[in-house]
Amino acid sequence: MGTGNTAGGRGPDLKPGLHPRNRHRGRYDFPALVGACADLAGFVRPNAYGELSIDFADPLAVRALNRALLSQDYAIAHWELPSGYLCPPIPGRADYLHHAADLLAAGGPIPRGAAVRVLDIGVGANCIYPLLGHREYGWQFLGSDIDPAALAAAARIVQANPGLDRAIELRLQPDPGHIFQGLLRDGETFTLSICNPPFHASAQEARAATRRKLANLGIAGAPRLNFGGRDAELWCPGGEAAFLARMIAESAQIPLRCRWFSALVARSANLPGLRRALAEAGATTVRTLDMAQGQKQSRILAWTFC
Repeated sequence: MGTGNTAGGRGPDLKPGLHPRNRHRGRYDFPALVGACADLAGFVRPNAYGELSIDFADPLAVRALNRALLSQDYAIAHWELPSGYLCPPIPGRADYLHHAADLLAAGGPIPRGAAVRVLDIGVGANCIYPLLGHREYGWQFLGSDIDPAALAAAARIVQANPGLDRAIELRLQPDPGHIFQGLLRDGETFTLSICNPPFHASAQEARAATRRKLANLGIAGAPRLNFGGRDAELWCPGGEAAFLARMIAESAQIPLRCRWFSALVARSANLPGLRRALAEAGATTVRTLDMAQGQKQSRILAWTFC
């Protein structure tokens, strides 16, 4: 990808499309970030415009940048990932939470504090949504995953940062074929559920998409993802549409256990089918919240039975 022009590159001072409360709307202050995480120093260099940046095609550089952002902006002093696991783009993840906070506010004050319980479906080894959501809004989180190794890595992050264990619980979904079923305990309710679903329909599709991306960027060699990702993080049978259809069906079985269900939808072409599924499931209100980060367009699909 070359030295990234999304951080430190020439252009407007504010990155277009990000939520007004997003801490990462401006250019990255690399000297300050290096001060927060010394490991980042080895990856920072002038880009084509003579401004400090990193090579966003380098997974190690992206990981060091994330550690610095978490340390500087969210007081997360310890954040380590096992090799190959998804290293998330923090500005986009933060945007989801800010838009979700607006959804919960419904035009009033942003709900903050431990009374807001959030279920993160597919928390991953990075644990990023609970980390950001607790630091920004004081919310409590339950993070679920089908991968025991991912949960173990997330648990190490939680335990390494004092106080997080009182705000973040992690739980294995024992059946990869289910989302809510078999996960929730009797009487558990949530204010919100969030999810970044697997995008691709197969491992082959995921690898092909990576090759196309690298070819478009003029990068030769074996496929590598700057943000990484294991199989369960990148693909599932039927891809995003099938995963979300299953989530909608299962949410209808527990309609009052969560005030708002939500998920990212990367492909806008999937929206009509998902809206039909929600109508058939009996959702009383459906919202689509548009998001953007530069030229990348995405959206949150949210629904409620309340």
